[in-house]
Amino acid sequence: MVTTTLRPTEPLQRTAEGALSRHYQVCVNSRPVGAVHLSTSPVFGPLVAQIADLRIDEPDRGRGRGTVAALAAEEVARSWGCRRIELRVPADAGTALRLATALGYVHRNRGMEKPLGATAPRLPAGSRGRPMTEAEYLPWLEHGVAAYAQDLADRGVPEDEAWARSRRDHELLLPHGRATENMLFSVLEQEGTRVGTLWVAFVGGKAFVYDVEADEAFRGRGHGRSLMLLAEAQAIAADKRVLGLNVFADNPPAERLYESLGYLPVGYSMYKNLL
Repeated sequence: MVTTTLRPTEPLQRTAEGALSRHYQVCVNSRPVGAVHLSTSPVFGPLVAQIADLRIDEPDRGRGRGTVAALAAEEVARSWGCRRIELRVPADAGTALRLATALGYVHRNRGMEKPLGATAPRLPAGSRGRPMTEAEYLPWLEHGVAAYAQDLADRGVPEDEAWARSRRDHELLLPHGRATENMLFSVLEQEGTRVGTLWVAFVGGKAFVYDVEADEAFRGRGHGRSLMLLAEAQAIAADKRVLGLNVFADNPPAERLYESLGYLPVGYSMYKNLL
């Protein structure tokens, strides 16, 4: 009989805030064939587990070891009191993506990237980007904190904790507000009228769109595309040759826009509720 189990390789790690983490060997009849790293989520808190790493050694792949290891990790997460488990699958890992889907994991969002050339795209006639003013930044930030808190709450974080976490994360990302280094905040205007906002970060050799939003009264008029062209121009001006972003699965229009602009998936964030 072949038995696949998880064997801890360290004591259960527990931070002062209550976060849990543990590394395991995947064993077949006590023979190590891979590894799993399971932890609670640093974003969504102790009720959400994440498989930070799951790998099976090459000679043992294709034999169901990964399936059993993932199911065993789910049982450990249940024993920790977690109600949901998450993982991230690289876009080029087709086998892992099929496995996660077969096990009931649901696509939440995907990371996308676009390689950039050396020439900035031109904005449509009448469109221009300008720096966000301090008077505009404060209500924009308030809106962003509220939106992120709601997103956390929708994913099971208690409301008070969601608001506290959102404020803390924004403070960590933006310690100096609008003047934070490597952060760029812009407003898109069309014929002198504000129609949207953009937040671009520069990280290493890449740029990343943290937030892009057409103002509600001007949606459906192509300004989202103009905002993304502005982001590309800003990345190129900063000598970055890759622009990345995250798009949620419940936003098909945004996915279609990014695909039409040449963005390709680089990874999928997936989740599964633990009954």
